[in-house]
Amino acid sequence: MAVGSLLVLLDDIAVVLDDVAVMTKVAAKKTAGLLGDDLALNAQQVTGVSAERELPVVWAVTKGSFINKLILVPMALLISYFIPWLITPLLMLGGAFLCYEGFEKVLHYVLHPNKAHQKELRKTAIKTPSELVLFEKDKIKGAIRTDFILSAEIIVVALGTVTGASFSQQIIVVSGIAFLMTVGVYGLVAGIVKLDDAGIYLIKKQGISAWRKLQRMFGQFLLSFAPLLMRVLTVLGTAAMFLVGGSIINHGLPWLHHLNEKLLKYVEGDSIFSSIMTTVAPFISDAILGIIIGAICFSLVSIILKIVPTRT
Repeated sequence: MAVGSLLVLLDDIAVVLDDVAVMTKVAAKKTAGLLGDDLALNAQQVTGVSAERELPVVWAVTKGSFINKLILVPMALLISYFIPWLITPLLMLGGAFLCYEGFEKVLHYVLHPNKAHQKELRKTAIKTPSELVLFEKDKIKGAIRTDFILSAEIIVVALGTVTGASFSQQIIVVSGIAFLMTVGVYGLVAGIVKLDDAGIYLIKKQGISAWRKLQRMFGQFLLSFAPLLMRVLTVLGTAAMFLVGGSIINHGLPWLHHLNEKLLKYVEGDSIFSSIMTTVAPFISDAILGIIIGAICFSLVSIILKIVPTRT
């Protein structure tokens, strides 16, 4: 009898773990869209920091990110437990904020393509040791503030995928996603910011053997690839803002979601073109919606800032 009860218990545990694994996978897919922007923003935060201080700065921001998660995860779970109806509005708010951020980035790049670069160049000018310490602290504080916003978005999106699950499963999935995202993002950030150093290290390899020549060639490739990777991550991150934000709002408004489903039926068919359009159309729809929402939010914020007096 005891053996039978133990087997039943183990079977129940296996089922629960399987459900958690499935939900974690779904939540990871939903939050992966925010990863590119998270990587790009956090990798840019160490721009201007001396090479030997890049990893300590990344580690300091990582610790700050864990503290952010320790604050945000319990808050999100408490909201889910006591006022679950608030999850969808929070998701919508987070989606709108993503669209706003994306639109602001694109507009700033179009109107002031060189302004941000010139500002960064001024920041990275030679400084005294005391100025460098303050500069580094400002970088860390700014990165942790940015991480707080992105972490909130990731946690709310992850929580939105497990709203129908038990509270214990929500705790496991959301906590797991928060931990994995933090380790994954800042592990990749550390690797990205050290790509150029790895390239320089390989280029300095001496010798005339084929292996040494290959190492120097790969080092040169890394030096060329590092800035290109940053630009690609920035573009993908901005695109992800519109796609993820638009998708969240699209699913949060049932009438809009049903309208998109009806429009999608017009491109369904047996041809290759129809198959491609059936796959691509939802992304195009989410991106267009994201851009429209971003433009509306940006306009509203601009009007509010003009009406409300700012402190001098």
